[in-house]
Amino acid sequence: MRIALGLEYRGTEFHGWQSQAGGGTVQDALEAALAAIASQPVATLCAGRTDAGVHATQQVVHFDTPVSRPVSAWVRGVNAHLPGGVAVRWAQPVDEAFHARFSARGRRYRYVLLNRPQRPGLWQGRVGWFHLPLSLALMQDACGRLPGEHDFSAFRAAGCQAKSPVKIMTQAAVTQRGSLFVFDFEASAFLHHMVRNLVGSLVAIGKGTHAPTWIDTLLTMKDRTLAAPTFSPDGLYFRGPIYEPHWGLPAASDDFLDGFLP
Repeated sequence: MRIALGLEYRGTEFHGWQSQAGGGTVQDALEAALAAIASQPVATLCAGRTDAGVHATQQVVHFDTPVSRPVSAWVRGVNAHLPGGVAVRWAQPVDEAFHARFSARGRRYRYVLLNRPQRPGLWQGRVGWFHLPLSLALMQDACGRLPGEHDFSAFRAAGCQAKSPVKIMTQAAVTQRGSLFVFDFEASAFLHHMVRNLVGSLVAIGKGTHAPTWIDTLLTMKDRTLAAPTFSPDGLYFRGPIYEPHWGLPAASDDFLDGFLP
């Protein structure tokens, strides 16, 4: 039987998603909890690996198991064995053709940036921070240049293992809520550190170091060394993969993210 799970986690609690020899990752915690319910080892595959410090409001994983358990066991039972920073939100049997990663036709990320002179205290680890004033209009102009099919090499980490740097960006937007800037991105797929690198360059534009047309130059030059440094992981949220309706999975729901913001 193949089971799909939707889960959320606070990235500050873990060393990223992917299992490591020393433990301490979301995958390590989840597989240990699943094994406690299945009474045998369980291997999981996720929709999108996240780095240390990056949060998720809708991570999707799948696993195969020969044991039969009530769906509630894969939610409440597993949650009873998970640390406080991660929780399963739903579980659902799926067709064996479903794959958490390869069945996704897109993915969504949000970056929340606190823009004020003082660093965050209450929201430390949950928002990024920049101390100088930023222009919403300049960053919105720059964001408008990102949708479409592009070579995103200028925003690709050196260790990225993606086969191609060419991705289709379907949404790139920034809005302001008081002292917060909220960046939303949706694409067919993302390169390693791509969102954090994009935010770094958008902030450079927002503070007036570069004009919005700099984004066009970076996309054309395809040179990572020309773009801004990688921004902090603190304000980055993986908002989930996008699947075709025929898989019948629950829709991503992260409305609480709006309510929790300062």
